[in-house]
Amino acid sequence: MRQFVIAAALFGALGSASAVAQQPVPLTAYADKNGFIKVQELTCAQLADTYQEDADNLMSWYAGWYAGLAKKSEMHYVRAKVLEHQVITYCKANRGKKIIEAMAVIFKDERIKNGIRLK
Repeated sequence: MRQFVIAAALFGALGSASAVAQQPVPLTAYADKNGFIKVQELTCAQLADTYQEDADNLMSWYAGWYAGLAKKSEMHYVRAKVLEHQVITYCKANRGKKIIEAMAVIFKDERIKNGIRLK
């Protein structure tokens, strides 16, 4: 019986510790004193650990940024959602990478898959 009580207490402590570790962090936690987030410095871990709504908003911002760089004024909504999901999934598996590095990997794979060549 004593072993059961010790195991139950240990298991309960581990369970509560993992619940705390999984608490999402709002993106505002990464803002400077003026409220700006340095998006080129954000890591995959920060993206993976934020609220889903914050991750979605951030990925929309990145999509607009990249579209502006490419001088594109159109958006393929379904493709954008698929790529967003792929970036978030990649980031969860590669937490040490920067988000912009993850996007480069996913976009490169997408270009190869679609036969798109950069000039």
